[in-house]
Amino acid sequence: MSDNATAARRSAIFLLDQILGEGRLLSECLAAGALERLGPEDRARAQRLTLETLRGLERADRLLDNHLHRTPALTVHNALRLGAVELCNGEAAHGVVNSMVEIVGRSRKHGRLKGLVNAVLRKVAAEGPEAWPRMRVPRLPEWLRDPLIMAWGEDAITGMEAAHFDGASLDLTVKPGASGPGGALPTGSMRLHDAGQVTALPGYDKGDWWVQDAAAAIPVRILAPKSGEKILDLCAAPGGKTLQLAAAGADVTALDISESRLARVRDNLKRTGLKATVVAGDALEHHGLYDAILLDAPCSATGTIRRHPDLPFAKDGSEFGELIELQSRMLAHAWSLLKPGGRLVYCTCSLLPDEGEVQVEEALDQYPDMAVDRAALTIAGIELDWITEEGGLRLRPDFWPDRGGMDGFYIARLNKSTK
Repeated sequence: MSDNATAARRSAIFLLDQILGEGRLLSECLAAGALERLGPEDRARAQRLTLETLRGLERADRLLDNHLHRTPALTVHNALRLGAVELCNGEAAHGVVNSMVEIVGRSRKHGRLKGLVNAVLRKVAAEGPEAWPRMRVPRLPEWLRDPLIMAWGEDAITGMEAAHFDGASLDLTVKPGASGPGGALPTGSMRLHDAGQVTALPGYDKGDWWVQDAAAAIPVRILAPKSGEKILDLCAAPGGKTLQLAAAGADVTALDISESRLARVRDNLKRTGLKATVVAGDALEHHGLYDAILLDAPCSATGTIRRHPDLPFAKDGSEFGELIELQSRMLAHAWSLLKPGGRLVYCTCSLLPDEGEVQVEEALDQYPDMAVDRAALTIAGIELDWITEEGGLRLRPDFWPDRGGMDGFYIARLNKSTK
């Protein structure tokens, strides 16, 4: 048994405790240094194990319930869950079981339960791999599933859940004139299904590309930036859209309220050799006039569950109302920063119509100098039935099922009259 493998599993259990017990997002845990003591390979393994366990949590719990008279303490339960997911996905039983027994056995609080862990996981190892593929695809929690069914129908949600369970491939946006690894998608992004370590991929050190989901790369393509234009990227971090705008030759101001998140934007600008003015500040207090604006508004992020399966467990939907109000205020302020004759792309990585279609419908009613630009949506790879009634673009995880799906997004280009 590898000590490194045990360390990665121990860290994954800690992350599961934080997500499932404390309601923290994985990104918050990582930013707080949860995996700092691990080497790069073990950090990657701990994150992978955490994500795989969250994706398969419903199946793991169903298997474990057959062998548990009562639910154990969270840390022990998460060790069993992690072990069950590994066993059902082909990991050697000897290594997994011994590792989990060691982790629980060394705990002062739970050490007495190592026998339980050993017995339960050996039973899962015997029956789990055969039962696993026959179990239903894990479902979203009801607080999210119900409103999504109301919006898109049960068949669509079933497709989304399948995409979430499959997880996400690695998508890249390639700098003009450069090349990147992977296969080309219809919208121009490159996709790798088994990427491995990102920093080891060809072209990374040269700054030829950056990581960006194919759906997240579409808003800038719809904005259609031109060289020399003064463009504001509101809520810019982590910076993929800023890089796209800069690569088009625009004079970009990248604004975000989080100084720590802007560090990643600066790092990627340096690596790619692209230039932008990076500003830490509140979008609602920013002033200036711009030829074009990209507003990727703060939202529920429900469109990103295929790559962030922690989200349904760390949230409960209670923040939706505040987010919707904030989006409306940000759209109103962004509109005031746009020059006459300018254009604004409003987008959210949300599956909820209230954060997309409804926001644009209400804005169109409110601002007489605003018009939706349907023609801007006719770019490579966009299918006509993705265009919504009010003239926006609705992207969903169940689209491109044969290619590996995409993040959920809503995108609309809004033109300002010259008067």
